Amino acid sequence: MDSPGQLRVGLLGYGLAGAAFHAPLIEAEPRTRLEAVVTGSAQRAEQVRQDHPDARVYARAEQLFERADELDLVVVATPNSSHAELASRAIEAGLPVVVDKPLTPSLEQARELIARARERGVLLTVFQNRRWDSDMLTLGGVLEAGELGGVHRFESRFERWVPTPKDSWRDSGGPEDAAGVLYDLGSHLIDQATYLFGGVESVYAEMKTLRSGVAADDDTFVALEHSNGVISHLWTGKLVAQYGPRFRVLGDRGAFTKYGTDPQEAALRAGGLPGDPGWGVESAETRAVVGVGSEARSLPSEPGRYQDFYAGVASALESGTAAPVAVEDAARGLAIIEAARRSARNRSVETPVDHLVSAPNS
Repeated sequence: MDSPGQLRVGLLGYGLAGAAFHAPLIEAEPRTRLEAVVTGSAQRAEQVRQDHPDARVYARAEQLFERADELDLVVVATPNSSHAELASRAIEAGLPVVVDKPLTPSLEQARELIARARERGVLLTVFQNRRWDSDMLTLGGVLEAGELGGVHRFESRFERWVPTPKDSWRDSGGPEDAAGVLYDLGSHLIDQATYLFGGVESVYAEMKTLRSGVAADDDTFVALEHSNGVISHLWTGKLVAQYGPRFRVLGDRGAFTKYGTDPQEAALRAGGLPGDPGWGVESAETRAVVGVGSEARSLPSEPGRYQDFYAGVASALESGTAAPVAVEDAARGLAIIEAARRSARNRSVETPVDHLVSAPNS
């Protein structure tokens, strides 16, 4: 049953992102409710009716924007190539917008979108849910406590074993589609690295396409030199038969090593929700190890909290607090992605142009 005063949310797209991430998390937040869903697929439309019987279902985005006055927030979870257009339409309708990562396929599009949102005075933020991964929260606590001392190297991986390509734009598209693993999982890796260690001075990347029938990159390595001297090494690929550590962080007082992945995505795909028993809790077998050599200790993980994203969106809209993810962070991530693409193409070390993304007026 709807509660009075809930924020009414229109969701564009009901693929994996819309169905498994956004819709459940919107419904799990007490201050938001899923009002309408747009999907051009008859099969997905029927799935929406089963999953969320109180939500209206539209076949076209135009139908949703024609009733913009009945919404308080729009979420864009469509293929990456359409993010800029649909988010822009929502902004022009005066509606706050959440965009699934990456914000847009290009930095230029991101800057234009940010400028429009500022002009209209509406919230624009990006769904970087993996800031609330269990291992990310655990590592953040270790860094805040200073247990590693001065960090000099950060290693991070999102690896998959998908030897048979899927018939999807993610494998067959080009940079205009924001296809490939650099835009997909790489967006998370870069966001986590810059969230933890700040701005980036230089970028080096290696990008390959290993699987037959694939046009986009499916095996990518990126090295970042942060302004504070930390070096980040980031890996992502779809032809990885044995996974490396999810995180390895080296400091002058100790190290942090963590295998395994946050359980929230698997739980959401299986129909789980925040608040379920054991939500976001990793198994003891995948605990991080912190310290030096034989003196290192096992560290229980913090529970993951994807629900904090929409809680933050609701607070931003109700109370004017900061968005849970600053849209400028997403633009700087795109600047790094574009620098990585130049680096891989030219076999060079590149400087991201993130200094061109101005901060909001104070």
